[in-house]
Amino acid sequence: MTHWFRDAPARSACGLGLLLASLSAQADALADCAAIPDDRERLACYDALAGRDSARSPTVVAPAAPAGRTPDVLLPETPAGPGLVGPPTPLPSFLSRFWELDAADKRGALNFNGYKANYLLPVHYSSHINTMPSSPTQPAQLTPEPYQRTEAKFQISLRTKLWEGLLLPGADLWGLYTQQSMWQVWNGDYSAPFRNTDYEPELMYMVPVPVELGTLPWGWRWRFGQVGFAHQSNGQPDPLSRSWNRFYLGAGVEREGYSLMFKFNRRIHEDRSDDNNPDLTSYRGNGELQLGWTPGRATMLAQWRFNPKDLGRGSIQLDWSYPLAFEPAKAARWYVQYFNGYAESLLDYNSKHWSIGLGVALIEF
Repeated sequence: MTHWFRDAPARSACGLGLLLASLSAQADALADCAAIPDDRERLACYDALAGRDSARSPTVVAPAAPAGRTPDVLLPETPAGPGLVGPPTPLPSFLSRFWELDAADKRGALNFNGYKANYLLPVHYSSHINTMPSSPTQPAQLTPEPYQRTEAKFQISLRTKLWEGLLLPGADLWGLYTQQSMWQVWNGDYSAPFRNTDYEPELMYMVPVPVELGTLPWGWRWRFGQVGFAHQSNGQPDPLSRSWNRFYLGAGVEREGYSLMFKFNRRIHEDRSDDNNPDLTSYRGNGELQLGWTPGRATMLAQWRFNPKDLGRGSIQLDWSYPLAFEPAKAARWYVQYFNGYAESLLDYNSKHWSIGLGVALIEF
């Protein structure tokens, strides 16, 4: 044992020399690898020094991202090696989140959420106010109402799923309700009356479209089909009463930040003696096309209601919103609405005008 301790300095010096010689050889080998101009050969050289089998562990190099753009999302390490780059992660589906189409977005039944925009437009100006409304079966009043062209407009709209997973895979039954009011709030000389309020309950059956059936050209995807029943009326007595019942079929497609929805309405026939507005669909139209777009933090919605037999009627409505500046009101947004055509309200279904409103909305995403 004493001989071992006595010879330890010599052994240490010898080991240190061998270590330095090995490090020197490694440094020379690394320098030789670094001098190789070809990327693949240089990488193979490094792999050989590290004792790694490059044939079993290929490396895929991520393409450089253009200036101002973040690289595609890196996938976790896989058996093929770390740092692999996969295809860009697709954007979340707005239509799936809103209508709970995919299994990951299902939230169960009887949870109340917004349907159409819930908004208050304190300033809503119309180019023309229908002061003597009438229809083929409802005569106009003898004296025009002293309405003002500037009023307030607001809308309350809610939805809840009544039955999840009904009949078809992923299909749901929804209950919906929308109420829209025109309020002469600035008309103090006339006691600020509500000029008209439309009430619209609906029952909708929503069916998601499988991926293998919904893939469309140019990156679009067919997301759902729907069938529903709706009643709409303004709850006023004759001669101002207006109402109709309808079935509808619809479909929705989307592509990245765009969504496109189509709906066709079929009015339920009524006897003329009971029909307060027999020519409603000839003015309002029975087709609806709606385009949604989310450019950044803003939202834009364009709706076209049309009558295929008379494209000069129907209406166009444009809605724009942007978040309020303060953080606590996450769902509150500035809201601008423009309308041009017929049937902004049931009472005005056969009176053409344009209007613009400014206010705030509560919109959920």
